[in-house]
Amino acid sequence: MSSRIVLVLRRPIFAGRARISVRCIAGALALMIVATGCVRHSTARLPARIGSTETGIASWYGVPYHGRPTASGEIFDMERLTAAHRALPFETWVEITNLSNGKQVDVRITDRGPFVRGRIIDLSMGAARQIDMVRAGTARVRLKVIKAPLTAAPVNAPAVTVNAPPVKALANPQNGTGGYAVQAGAFSDPSHAEALRQALPYSDARVVERHGEREGDRLLWRVLVGHALTVQAATALAAEVEKAAGAALVVWVDSKE
Repeated sequence: MSSRIVLVLRRPIFAGRARISVRCIAGALALMIVATGCVRHSTARLPARIGSTETGIASWYGVPYHGRPTASGEIFDMERLTAAHRALPFETWVEITNLSNGKQVDVRITDRGPFVRGRIIDLSMGAARQIDMVRAGTARVRLKVIKAPLTAAPVNAPAVTVNAPPVKALANPQNGTGGYAVQAGAFSDPSHAEALRQALPYSDARVVERHGEREGDRLLWRVLVGHALTVQAATALAAEVEKAAGAALVVWVDSKE
């Protein structure tokens, strides 16, 4: 409770005991200082090292925590791709692999837990659904710390994380052959894009390759929903896709895509 240690001597220390008493007091002080230092060190959370892994049992949670504040202060949405971990810093991104079926999902750490012995991570219901573990309740998984994924934002627009709130519809409709669609995500790994496509409840969900506008930009695999939509229809669809995928962008798509 305090950074100070105060010793109060209620009566004089006799000369014959002074040497022993001083040694005892000094030893006690040293132990207390070391203990205090250990406690402070254990509460510090160092940045997670990219590529570090952990294997164990995962569980998931939803109702009645939906809509309540998490340990990070963010309101928990059971459909977003988030998770709770006992030690990883908030905003750390983790790739979760279900070892029983090979399915993967990328989640963002926003909460603390699980507090059941033998479990290493608590996934949101939305994340658990993507790796097919909702019915089983638990699954043996491998965690891998990764860089925060970026969506393939419209040309010259700033990149945003996959779990960012849906972007508003474009103010100035673009001219040309094509129409609007909803982008549920964009990945540098095509297997991640295909996993998201399969998880979405839309028959027209598709994976489209797209190079950057500048030479040397990396190739991204975008997951799109909808064909040749009006800006109003795409905005309405984005609100639904955001619930299933954790993010949604209204984007212009050429007819060839």
